[in-house]
Amino acid sequence: MELKGAITALVTPFRNNELDEERFRQHIEWQIEQGVSGLLPCGTTGESATMSHQEHKDVIRICIEQTAGRVPVLAGTGSNNTSEAIELTDYAKEAGADAALLITPYYNKPTQAGLFAHYQAIAQAVSLPQVVYNVPGRTGINLLPETLARMQREIPEVIGVKEASGNINQISQIIEACGREFNVLAGEDFITLPLLSQGGKGVISVVSNVAPRLMADLCEAFHSRQIDRAIDLHYQLAPLYRAMFFETNPIPVKTALAQMGRMDLELRLPLVPMQQENETKLRKVLQECGLT
Repeated sequence: MELKGAITALVTPFRNNELDEERFRQHIEWQIEQGVSGLLPCGTTGESATMSHQEHKDVIRICIEQTAGRVPVLAGTGSNNTSEAIELTDYAKEAGADAALLITPYYNKPTQAGLFAHYQAIAQAVSLPQVVYNVPGRTGINLLPETLARMQREIPEVIGVKEASGNINQISQIIEACGREFNVLAGEDFITLPLLSQGGKGVISVVSNVAPRLMADLCEAFHSRQIDRAIDLHYQLAPLYRAMFFETNPIPVKTALAQMGRMDLELRLPLVPMQQENETKLRKVLQECGLT
């Protein structure tokens, strides 16, 4: 299974503390119309940490229904509880997801051997392609390239990684150890072009929530060897890369979508609305990028 291009880490629209299904379906449809290569429900950007299990399952189901096979759906099913990750991954498989995105266990701080055992246990319980999500800044643990290479060799379900360490050298080591057929995807938008230049496949993107066409075009330009165009798009997107992290993700991206009129702004505690100064800066970036 090859995963490439811009895969959107979908926000989850809420209204009155409930899933806003209509807006969610509209957002999915817009993403596909704009040319993204895949969709990820229930990731960090989707506020999965504050969803109930039922909401988590509903969001995955709705995304799969609305997508209707037009692009791959990677369901976020990770947990720091291996049994919980197995339960959510099993549901995603039954619902028709193409793959699961599984974050490294957070807070527990397992050893590298513990990380391997976690993913192996999930694969033994549920045979569904796995994309491992390495984001040390949120989890407190870094999945090392040699551990990932061992997973690739010994766990057939492990088909790729969302690499959000921000470490270019580590990305290079992963591709060197796992080969260019392995689906190495950027976990941070700003690193998309450098990752592609090292042999990576694409990005699981926050920015593509607000600028799906531009992110899709950047990846497509690189893969079609239009390198100058890819570089131009990288710098065109650079202000958005920064703006989406003026505060903790997904606060800025949901605020941006509200400013664009695409959904209501509603976050779940402990996330709160942006500080006014940052919201004003965000509005200016969106205006300068022609998005409002």
